[in-house]
Amino acid sequence: MRRDGADAGWSLVVPLKPLVRAKSRLSRAAGEALRPQLALAFALDTVSAALACEDVLDVAVVTDDPVAGERLAALGARVVADVPARGLNAALAYGAGRVRQRRAGAAVAALNADLPALRPAELGRVLSAAAAFPRAFLADAAEIGTTLLCAAPGVELAPAFGGPSRARHRESGAHEIVLPDTESVRRDVDTGEDLRAALALGVGRHTARCVPRIRDRTAAEGVRAPGA
Repeated sequence: MRRDGADAGWSLVVPLKPLVRAKSRLSRAAGEALRPQLALAFALDTVSAALACEDVLDVAVVTDDPVAGERLAALGARVVADVPARGLNAALAYGAGRVRQRRAGAAVAALNADLPALRPAELGRVLSAAAAFPRAFLADAAEIGTTLLCAAPGVELAPAFGGPSRARHRESGAHEIVLPDTESVRRDVDTGEDLRAALALGVGRHTARCVPRIRDRTAAEGVRAPGA
């Protein structure tokens, strides 16, 4: 993050469901007790890495979860209530609007909250590439969804996340960013297999703390643990 106080750089908007509902597809791998903790750990590692990126000025997290909000605010994120309460894309559009109420000339990017292996330098490379276009996006590792959508100052974000959002964002006129060595920005985690892939890249400290507990649970149940 810029330390010189200059009004330059990207404002990121990170959406996060209430933890009780987050990452439901990870129930089999993590168990119901650990799943919300894992969702929070993903968000903490994502936001920590984003705030450490030199191209990022600030991060706004759109969430109604009080526990997550408190933890993420402690990292330095600004927490915004999900006032629309109409799903992911409405939350992102609202968050982008709140950012621009405070900084009208902000370049805004929507970033998934489930990127536990995120590297600040890789995020910076993607944001630098995105700066050449009015709107740009990065596809996820499966090349179906989207992990990052960027909009230049004065340009509407127009998010279309969920399901095959790569195709929707491309059809909306956003430029698709294709860069080598940006796997950590593309590796979102929805399933146990996704988590294994993220662990292979190397996850942040919050997610790493959850993994031994997942392994203990799955060992007791005779299930293959992520990273095993």
